[in-house]
Amino acid sequence: MNEIAHNAGGGAFAMDKEGALERRLFRGMVVAVAIAVAASAMFAPWRVTTGLLLGGMLSLLNFHWMRSSLAAALGASNLKKLSRARIASRYIFRYFIISLTVYFAYKLNLIQVAATLAGMCSFVVALFFEAFVQFYFAIVYREES
Repeated sequence: MNEIAHNAGGGAFAMDKEGALERRLFRGMVVAVAIAVAASAMFAPWRVTTGLLLGGMLSLLNFHWMRSSLAAALGASNLKKLSRARIASRYIFRYFIISLTVYFAYKLNLIQVAATLAGMCSFVVALFFEAFVQFYFAIVYREES
């Protein structure tokens, strides 16, 4: 147990700057979308590629909107109920915008819906990558027993 106290200082799990996790997740999402679109451009039909690109862009936009709306909602504890309702409506409005965009792109025969949904899963890919990185640091920087 004595060795555990020595880990309290810096190391892999030192407190990051404000928002570092969000920046790493956003970069991971960008990389995941770029790799998926590049691979799809070489091997898949163009509708799959545009679907992945549209889904990835919507995923990045949704991540940004969600981060800003949740920050506003969590910081709105002293606001009136009317402004809370406005924040909640903005939260729902973003899903309406995303679904309309996918609907019109599908109606114009520009995308494949399954590829668009796969592109929208770039957050999951970035989250798994971040989990593997944190797991790696947990193993590498562990205390000798």
